[in-house]
This record gives sequence, structure tokens and C-alpha cells, in this order.
Amino acid sequence: MILSSGLSASLANPATLALWVPSLLALVAYGAAVWLRESAGDWPRRALLIGWAAHAAAIVVDMAGIGTGIPGARFGFAPALSATLWLVLAVYAVETQWVPLPGVRRALASLGVVAVVLAALFPGEFRPQIASPWAPVHWALGIASYGLFGAAVLHAAMLDAAERRLRLKRLAPDAAPLGMPLLRLERLTFQFVAAGFALLSATLLLGWWFANPWRWDHKAVFSVLGWLVFAALLVGRRKLGWRGRPAVRWLYAGAALLLLAYVGSRFMLEVVLQRAPYAS
Repeated sequence: MILSSGLSASLANPATLALWVPSLLALVAYGAAVWLRESAGDWPRRALLIGWAAHAAAIVVDMAGIGTGIPGARFGFAPALSATLWLVLAVYAVETQWVPLPGVRRALASLGVVAVVLAALFPGEFRPQIASPWAPVHWALGIASYGLFGAAVLHAAMLDAAERRLRLKRLAPDAAPLGMPLLRLERLTFQFVAAGFALLSATLLLGWWFANPWRWDHKAVFSVLGWLVFAALLVGRRKLGWRGRPAVRWLYAGAALLLLAYVGSRFMLEVVLQRAPYAS
């Protein structure tokens, strides 16, 4: 993940091979997972798992700054997206042990290619000092909540596609297009939402606790707005029986707000304004 110093300088230093090898392996494996057809047997799934494992190594190497000789952690909008997608792929890998989801594999592998390339082009900034010893926990909880909401969005998209096909009467009324019953798919979607909401709540509480003083910047505002949307969604589902497309729209709205909260604000700072996005 990791083109910050250029190809020639990277290859001149053997230590920086640690930065290149897992990213290139992830790109090749994800590309194979996109290209291979279902007739190739278990190879498409194996390629995706190899890409997922290499992706994990690339994230660790990149965020830790291994091979750069600079102490501290490196983070930014692209590594955050990369880690989020890696968590969604982890959910997919576990879920496919019980339920076949062949229609999702190519889309996730394509997103994996995009995530690895983005993290290579925009590896983020080093943070040699952190404001609080709780900051790494805050970041980890935030990324985990992003991953769970990402998994919820993936399942909501599957649910949306299933309902559209049912309206066109292309499938039996008790099945989703990927082999999972609709009610189970919907229940699983909102289980991810509930788990993500719990982690997001812990993230915000921890950030409020160690921040001195708390700042109502773009990240905080969009995060709180996203939290309110998800809270309303969960209450509406439990008390008012929200289901189907209206509930999915609330989920998409909350996920979009969270995307704007960290990834959007950091993209503006790192890429558009080209300023070091420190302080959180």
C-alpha cells in the first residue's frame, strides 16, 4: 500500500519491499477473484481469501510504517477505507462458510482492488505522538464500527436487490437472489446495524472522554448525526416496525454521514487542501 516515496526509491531500499509485496499480492489475488468464473470451482474463493490475507498484511505494514524508519502510526482516509473493506471481506469470508454468496464475490474483489490502490496512492500521515493513550482504542473502535456498518450496507444492498426481483416475479417468494431467505437476510442486516451502533457509541463516548476540549469539527458533527440516524432507525424498527425500503434508506443515510465524518473530512484535508489532518 504504498507509493509515498516513488517506485525507484522504494526498490533501491530492500526494507521497503515489505511495503510493496503484500499490496501487489493483494492486487493480483483480488484481480484473479474478479476475473475467474464460477466454473473454476473453488479457485475464485481461494483467490479472494489470498487477497484478503495479503490485504491484512499490507494494512499492518502501511499503518505501522514498517520499512520507513519513522516511529509512530500512519493513518488517513484511504487506510481507513482499506481497513473498513477488509473487515467487510472478513464478514463475507465467515458468512460464506454457511451460505453461498457467489453474486457478491466479484463486487467485493473489485472494491478490494480500489481500496488497495487508494491506500497506495494516499497512505496518510505519520502520527509520532498521540493525544491520549486511549486514542488507539478510539481509532480501533471507530474502524470496527465502520466495518460493521459496511457489512450492514452490503446486506441491505442484497436485500434491496432481492425485493426488486421479487416485484418482477423472477424468484420464488421465500428466497433472496443469493440463496438466503429474505427474513433471515433482513434480520442479519439489522444485527450488523445494532452491533455497529454499539461500537460507534463507545467510539464517541471515548473520544468525548479523552478529548480536551471536545471540538465540534466536521468529523464530530457528521459522526453525531450518523449516530442519531442509526438510533432513530433502531428505535423505529423496534417500536414502529420499520422494514423494507424505508428502513434501508435510513441505513444508507447513516452510512453516508459516517463516510463524510472521517473519510470525507480527511479526503478534503489530505487531497483537496493538502494539509496535515492532525488532532484526531
